[in-house]
Amino acid sequence: MPGRRRDSDAPLPVSSRTDDNVPGHWLLARLGKRVLRPGGVELTRTLLARANVTDADVLELAPGLGRTATEIIARRPRSYVGAEGDPDAAKLVRGVLGGPGTGPAEVRVTDAADTGLADASADVVIGEAMLTMQGDAAKHAIVAEAARVLRPRGRYAIHELALTPDDVAEDVSTDVRQSLARAIKVNARPLTIAEWSQLLTGHGLVVEHVTTAPMALLQPRRVIADEGLFGALRFAKNVLTKPDARKRVLSMRQTFRKHRERLIAVAIIATKPG
Repeated sequence: MPGRRRDSDAPLPVSSRTDDNVPGHWLLARLGKRVLRPGGVELTRTLLARANVTDADVLELAPGLGRTATEIIARRPRSYVGAEGDPDAAKLVRGVLGGPGTGPAEVRVTDAADTGLADASADVVIGEAMLTMQGDAAKHAIVAEAARVLRPRGRYAIHELALTPDDVAEDVSTDVRQSLARAIKVNARPLTIAEWSQLLTGHGLVVEHVTTAPMALLQPRRVIADEGLFGALRFAKNVLTKPDARKRVLSMRQTFRKHRERLIAVAIIATKPG
């Protein structure tokens, strides 16, 4: 299936990478940042509320640190499956699944474009800040997989980075993408809201809800809101005491600020027709 990597092509596990070449979101995680979504925890909670995960069979694609998995389990789904390609990340998510829930929970080390789940086996598919990091072919493969595993009337909920406005000039979008790639060490390819919607509808899904929020991942007010005061202070201390990491964090923050009029966070709920 398109999007699946051969073992020889798979990236090194996160733990094997240095601060110089680890993707930006994992660098922030090493420094103590737990919420790594472009719209913050507030937009994640809005997404989950509209996706209606309670008593649902939920698949989360690329759960990362497990922060959203914790939010999902707290809403008591019927079952939870995480599909995570990085073994280190999968181990982290398993560590947060011990809390109370109403059904079984597991994390599989597998590609988001080839989960191994049966057709029509999930009521909700969740994906946050992961499609942005994929090229066009992989985006389509992952959305196709989400549509395949959803039951009729199931919901695909995404929380991604978006370019704005919808008619942004091609040279501007190229500049933003290249700046992001240099700063976060990932070939990020955010789309406009119209393009995100077209990606979903192109695979037979129907867009039901679209919500936006500022892209303020490294702004002090957002950091405190997402991490709490103690967590924000811990993150700030780690940034200040690690010169190499601080240089990269400042570069990321400068990039986000430079393009703040062109970048927003978007949450979209799309349903599979009955």
